[in-house]
Amino acid sequence: MTMPKTLILTFIADDRPGLVERISQTVADAGGNWLDSRMAHLAAKFAGIAEVEIDESKITGLESSLRALDAEGFHLVVEAAADIAAPTGPVFEIELLGPDHPGILRDISHCLAERGISVEDMETDIREAPHSGGTLFHAHARVRAPKGLSDDDLRNSLEILAGALMVDITVGKIL
Repeated sequence: MTMPKTLILTFIADDRPGLVERISQTVADAGGNWLDSRMAHLAAKFAGIAEVEIDESKITGLESSLRALDAEGFHLVVEAAADIAAPTGPVFEIELLGPDHPGILRDISHCLAERGISVEDMETDIREAPHSGGTLFHAHARVRAPKGLSDDDLRNSLEILAGALMVDITVGKIL
């Protein structure tokens, strides 16, 4: 038996019942073990990303079985996970809420990237403003800052950005 390898699967299809069952069954039938995943329904599509562990000798069979799902309307990408050291540095949680307009996510991600901050997890959505009838953009993210970046530096940078975008941003340190 060869060593287990970790693969990352990304998939998207028109939403319908049974999609997760179909992909997870394909992985199991090929001898893979489903480890971690994130999935969501967005605009009548179902999309996901999954971490799968499988014996190296079975990877080709799994990839072939997954390609066969194209005929069922799936669009899949399979990539080998990178062998890199676990990230270090403080972890923060960021919450943003404000009037929706084009470029909010671009501006936030630019601010983070300029400081060497990696987004580990992020969800965004649009909400109705309770009293104005407009729409609000909401983002919740877990980010990892490089060692040496102070809490105050991050907070100050995001406060300046919040003022420019006219949004509320809260920052909390997790680790």
